[in-house]
Amino acid sequence: MAVNHYFQQGLNVGRSSEQLLYEDLIIECLKIYGFDVYYLPRQTVFKDNILNEDALNNFNQAHLLEMYLSNVQGFEGEGDLLTKFGVELRDTANFIVSRRRWDQAVARRGNVQLSTRPAEGDLLFFPLTNSFFEIRRVETEDPFFQVGKLYVYTLQCELYQYSSEEINTGITDIDSVVDERSLNIQDYQLLMEDGNKFIYEYETPSYAILESFDIDSIDVLAQNDDFEAEIDVLDFTETNPFGEVYNNSCYKNFITQLLENLLLLLAICLITFTLID
Repeated sequence: MAVNHYFQQGLNVGRSSEQLLYEDLIIECLKIYGFDVYYLPRQTVFKDNILNEDALNNFNQAHLLEMYLSNVQGFEGEGDLLTKFGVELRDTANFIVSRRRWDQAVARRGNVQLSTRPAEGDLLFFPLTNSFFEIRRVETEDPFFQVGKLYVYTLQCELYQYSSEEINTGITDIDSVVDERSLNIQDYQLLMEDGNKFIYEYETPSYAILESFDIDSIDVLAQNDDFEAEIDVLDFTETNPFGEVYNNSCYKNFITQLLENLLLLLAICLITFTLID
């Protein structure tokens, strides 16, 4: 039996009036059941054309959109893992956003990596949990051509691993979260009235940093001082991190004996090859 011609014009292509109605209903549902989420498009600073990446990405825009969190029972993924590098948070989430709303709020304002869809590497700020999520994959065909058209993007995201990227959107709720996590001392530089950085001269010119910058209070997991005081092998103040160990008589005797054994073994090998020849 042929398709209903009141909804489709043939070749499984829906009528534009029905498509617009269906899209309006989807946007209305996203506004009712969704959350306010800020979309932060990524802006490249110095792109490496060989590796096709930019380690100096910054995020200076934030666009408010309504998105539906499809993980109704909470974030998914591997959760909190204890690794040899410390505790890692590997939460994932899937956000659904309307194609039309994304085009109106983000794409038409420019300064985006892709003008046709959300780009991998862009960020989402979820105010409900004060969390940043990085877009890992964009599903463009789910659900698949309802009434002959695609209406939403499904953004498969992972909890963002912040590493002092520049995020300056002008929105206090977003920027304050970044300021609390940033380890970049450049954020604590003294500025003059004209906006230039204050420089003082002591042997070599350097920037003046506010005393409020304290790595131990910003990063509670920082234990550099403890490692340096308790572990003799590491010495962050010396060029040779093994200098203190080598000066120890026990280790010095061990290394000397090891070198003597290596020289003796080398001499035996030379004598053996000489006799064979």
